[in-house]
Amino acid sequence: MRPKRVAIALAAALALGAASSRAGAQTLDLAVERHTLPNGLVVLTHEDHSIPMVSLNVFYRVGSRNERPGITGVSHLFEHMMFNGSARYKPKMLDQIIESAGGAANAFTNNNVTAYNETFSRDAIATVLDIEADRMEALLLTPENIEQERGIVAEERRVSFDNDPDGSMDEQLHAAAFVAHPYHWPVVGWMGDIQAVKLDEAKKYFATYYGPNNATLILTGDFKTAELMKQVEATFGKVPRRGAPEPVVNSEPEQLGERRVTLVKEASLPSVKIGFKVPEITHADAPALRVLDNILGTGESSRLYQKLVYTQIATTASSSYEAMPGPSLFIFTVQAQEGKTAEECERALYDVLRDLQANGVTADELQKAKNQLRAGTVRSLQTIAGKANLLGAYETSFGDYRALFTILDKYDAVTNDDIKRIAAAYFVKRHRTVVTLQIPKQGKEADNDAN
Repeated sequence: MRPKRVAIALAAALALGAASSRAGAQTLDLAVERHTLPNGLVVLTHEDHSIPMVSLNVFYRVGSRNERPGITGVSHLFEHMMFNGSARYKPKMLDQIIESAGGAANAFTNNNVTAYNETFSRDAIATVLDIEADRMEALLLTPENIEQERGIVAEERRVSFDNDPDGSMDEQLHAAAFVAHPYHWPVVGWMGDIQAVKLDEAKKYFATYYGPNNATLILTGDFKTAELMKQVEATFGKVPRRGAPEPVVNSEPEQLGERRVTLVKEASLPSVKIGFKVPEITHADAPALRVLDNILGTGESSRLYQKLVYTQIATTASSSYEAMPGPSLFIFTVQAQEGKTAEECERALYDVLRDLQANGVTADELQKAKNQLRAGTVRSLQTIAGKANLLGAYETSFGDYRALFTILDKYDAVTNDDIKRIAAAYFVKRHRTVVTLQIPKQGKEADNDAN
């Protein structure tokens, strides 16, 4: 079983690219070469000879938004299936080879991409390239494999959504907020679809989305690019191009009124989750939304923690800007203190947002957010795996990894006026969806709850 990665959003990687231009010139000016093979595979290479290791990432431009009702969750299912062998390699051989080379392998799926990442000794690069190319070309898809992984994914769903109040709330929030776009369903998929997907449907999905022309290969570490590309061409170059996948149509209508959902579920404390519609990741306001997310929800000095937790209204209070290539949400999650209600938490949150709209933030808050994002960038770029992940994230989200370098000034240029403007523009009632977690009533109180 692969470690669970369903909840990983691509935005988490992109948030690390927030260094200012002052620090960026030194830390983010990576020497990256871009190559495109005749079969359409894009290859990004960055040499780093600090340690005798290599990090390899394959980003496939396929996620839950490429699915349809009846096969939701199939992208995540393939995250697991890809470790079950191919034409020339037995199941689990990738893990065995990489672990014997002092490394580790993992993968994640989100709404927009499925990515596989390995870090290993440079001596294993030829074998790892061959395995990755073989499973791209000829993944082993059998009834036994799909049934095994179906059971694992179904259990993940039970643990992280069906039996987890916050996971259930998140699922209900997206299902209510998006009525037409594929972001309506969860990455893990609906349970009925997980249990019903057929082998022939899985084979068709693989043939559509797992071709070289729908992928980016990123390699960072201790190699000579010219020699490496010969190996890449000898392995991945043999994988045939496949038909171009159909583009995802953004048919989500404008939200013209508040939507509310009540979730009745056993939990220790009531809570509320609120999502406001905000622009996609490439929008001009995205950098300011990222900075605002940090100000509102990062750490105990954040606005939400100060105003809701320290005042003993809430036990936890967080925010998250889900920066997607399509329609996106800015999400707030607040869990009530003992004796407080979800409604009290909701009202307290709106007080924070109204103050933000009227007065903005302090100069210290603004600078602190930029400093924290800058520090995250530096930490990420200290490893070859971090570099590979950032390059893959920006390449797949923006269509060009170089957006990593140009975005730095945009973060640094965010002002208090920008914060007030975006708060006023997007944190409005008609664009919000609210999910309230209600703990079931017991005894006579439940019996009398006829309405």
